Amino acid sequence: MAVPFLKMNGLGNDFVIIDARRAALRGLPMTAAIARAIGDRDNGVGCDQIIILRPDETEGVDVFMEIFNRDGSRVAACGNATRCVGDLLMRESGQDAVVIRTDADILKAWRAVDDMVEVDMGRPRFGWQDIPLAEEFRDTRGIELQIGPIDDPVLHTPSVVNVGNPHAVFWVDDLDVVDLAVAGPLLENHPVFPEGTNISLAKVEAPDHIRLKVWERGAGLTKACGTAACAAAVCAARKGLTGRKARITLPGGDLFIHWREEDDRIRMTGPVEHEFDGELPEEMFESANA
Repeated sequence: MAVPFLKMNGLGNDFVIIDARRAALRGLPMTAAIARAIGDRDNGVGCDQIIILRPDETEGVDVFMEIFNRDGSRVAACGNATRCVGDLLMRESGQDAVVIRTDADILKAWRAVDDMVEVDMGRPRFGWQDIPLAEEFRDTRGIELQIGPIDDPVLHTPSVVNVGNPHAVFWVDDLDVVDLAVAGPLLENHPVFPEGTNISLAKVEAPDHIRLKVWERGAGLTKACGTAACAAAVCAARKGLTGRKARITLPGGDLFIHWREEDDRIRMTGPVEHEFDGELPEEMFESANA
């Protein structure tokens, strides 16, 4: 049978969302091949990530959210997708807050001002084993990694953090200092990152404002990445470049990040958009599984 889906985005970071809570879709399979077929922008629907909503019996949790990149890899966290799913569930239930479980954490989403959605993204992890890195770095505010001549590198000393997935943030004066479409995949798969990593170029404009370009692990260049915005904000605050509240400007627009001192948790606020509804043909699942 055809599988219904919703297309949503957060600042242009776009998602195909399949609601597998409904009885007819319980047990719906999702493989890397199916995810690639859906995410293909030429022959599929086209998106950065595919989101599957599953029933969850955990007390106080409204839904379990599976996340697949368009290259078929499964990931534990996606901030913009969490905001989109939060918006969807709040409109469905009429409530002002919902709870979403991912592979990374149990996250809460709220309705915010101007119909935006705020999400608790959990606590950042800075230990080298937690990111993870392939070798020990005692100070992850800046690790030894560079691109370019050894005496005049183009990029160097990224801050690294795990905010549900791994991130490396390079601090630059010019966001166009390198072609991120070229440098991104090389850095994503650098041996120091055994599970790969998301790559960001970050320019601090003010103590409460950062500009960001992102190469997203498994998805490529993206108009916005919620976890990258969280990573840049907490790493900047940790280095003393900003305070704990910052506006993060991405190609798709602004996200607002607050790394709360009282509980060490990250709050992210931003807009979401419902683009359209559609159906995935049964043949897509059959051919992708062949």
